[in-house]
Amino acid sequence: MLINALVAFVHFLAVFGIVAALAYQWLSFGPTPSLQEARRLAQVDRIYGLSAVTLLLAGFARAYHFEKGWAFYSANPFFHLKLGLFVAIGLLSIIPTVTFIRWGAELKAGRAPQVSAAQHRRVRLSLNLQLGLLLPLSLCASLMAKGMG
Repeated sequence: MLINALVAFVHFLAVFGIVAALAYQWLSFGPTPSLQEARRLAQVDRIYGLSAVTLLLAGFARAYHFEKGWAFYSANPFFHLKLGLFVAIGLLSIIPTVTFIRWGAELKAGRAPQVSAAQHRRVRLSLNLQLGLLLPLSLCASLMAKGMG
């Protein structure tokens, strides 16, 4: 029983990590980031990735070994939709991650990165879409948890 609660705790902690990291990126990413802002964005992006991996591992542990069991989840359309939305968010997150990784040389040299207008639009669109997709993902999670579908 305790292990079930601990895995659920880790799962929820990872969700909060993703939401916090994404919100931070959305609020902080601008067309002319300072060196400190750029370093922080790159660091928060790593937290985002770690949270996403943790969420997947804890989520599948819960689905396979705890809660309602794999048979329930694998037959639930809201589970599949939730997973699909999670994958879509993950794919969209590649855009800012690649941008922040490309800043590496400039950041190591102590220079603020140069962000083109096109880069800014792409990253901003990605962040907006990711945030927007969190809403239907959350709805799917609630519907699934209540046995809908």
